[in-house]
Amino acid sequence: MPRQRPLGDHPREGGLSPRARSVASVLTSLAALAAMSLVAGPASAEPHVNPCALERTPVHHSEGLDTWNTAYPKPERDLDAVMVFLSFPDSRPAVDPEELAADHFPATSRFFERASYGRFTLNAHPQLEWTEMPRSSDAYAIARDWAPADRSAYLHDALAAADPKVDFSRYDVVYFVADPTAPGVDSDATKVVNFDRPLHADNTDIRRVVTVFEQHPPDRHVLAHETGHVFDLPDLYHRPSEGKGDWDTHVGDWDVMGSQFGLAPDLFGWHKWKLGWLDEKQVRCVQGDDDRLVTLEPLASAVPKGRTGGTRLAVVRTGRDSAIAIEARSSTGNDRTTCTEGVLVYRVRNEPASGAGPVEVIDAHPESEACWDDSVYPPLADAPVKLGERFTVPGESLSVEVLDRSRSGAWTVRITP
Repeated sequence: MPRQRPLGDHPREGGLSPRARSVASVLTSLAALAAMSLVAGPASAEPHVNPCALERTPVHHSEGLDTWNTAYPKPERDLDAVMVFLSFPDSRPAVDPEELAADHFPATSRFFERASYGRFTLNAHPQLEWTEMPRSSDAYAIARDWAPADRSAYLHDALAAADPKVDFSRYDVVYFVADPTAPGVDSDATKVVNFDRPLHADNTDIRRVVTVFEQHPPDRHVLAHETGHVFDLPDLYHRPSEGKGDWDTHVGDWDVMGSQFGLAPDLFGWHKWKLGWLDEKQVRCVQGDDDRLVTLEPLASAVPKGRTGGTRLAVVRTGRDSAIAIEARSSTGNDRTTCTEGVLVYRVRNEPASGAGPVEVIDAHPESEACWDDSVYPPLADAPVKLGERFTVPGESLSVEVLDRSRSGAWTVRITP
């Protein structure tokens, strides 16, 4: 995959968590690495009752949000992340752990603080020393489509080497960061690795790790993308056959789970709803045959203290397994680099797995393109419905008309189901 395209987690592996493991237990557990995903998992005790909330299905990273897959940490509270820096005996690192930590933090924490409206903080705990691996960097045959045996050997050695230094039971998220200057390191291999059977260490389960092989400096927002998988968010890009073709045809610039290079990388309102960052008062479920006027606050704008933040997402249920989501995207917050503004319309389905198109942006201007110099996919860069326009969603008896934009930035939309 070209480096200007996004990186995803492996769709056929299972889950992970912190330390209480002795070296012996690490060896035993890693020997049981399987090529199956953690999928449905146990549900949360408090399911959504909103009639527009799609049901969670057994597929990998299902977009259903009526219940939470408790195999994943839900970012509704502060979470702690450890960064372990791995060196190799065949190469002396050319950068310090401090520099590599600064590549990703505090930028990644700030991304999630803005995306969550301050409801979630990711606290980074970089171990500012090198932990040496027992084998040379090329011994692990590191690659994007990594052979399971080589990947298992790498993780086996990384966990065994780090175990004496790190109390993994203190952390919710684990990052293994490889020396980017080592000759055998492939930056395309950055991804989340899930374990079918959790490792057990320090009285806690380790279900997944983020393996980081980024160059220095790294791709923009790459760690936010990978961390999204830790919170059960899917890959939204399209992986073309044999790697030939465009990766960004499903959502373009419009969510970091589609591309870490997107001009408007804030998480979709649907994802914020799934993660608990939008409550029921901020989500409007549009039902019935009558026209509905909805005032949408810009999705990426901050919520003032003591305020509800207004409606951020409108949803029209279109079937048992599908819904149309409608939200306002403006140049603020995580979307401050967007090249177009307006009301974005996209289809969400709960049956497609991660990487198989669970979300598709619907282009309100299919005959035109925009932002050729910067957009990851110009045909969708001008997808939003603009002020004064009325757009009928193809294949649906549904129209979206943008009537007004207030001086404060809110968009008034008529939704006709």
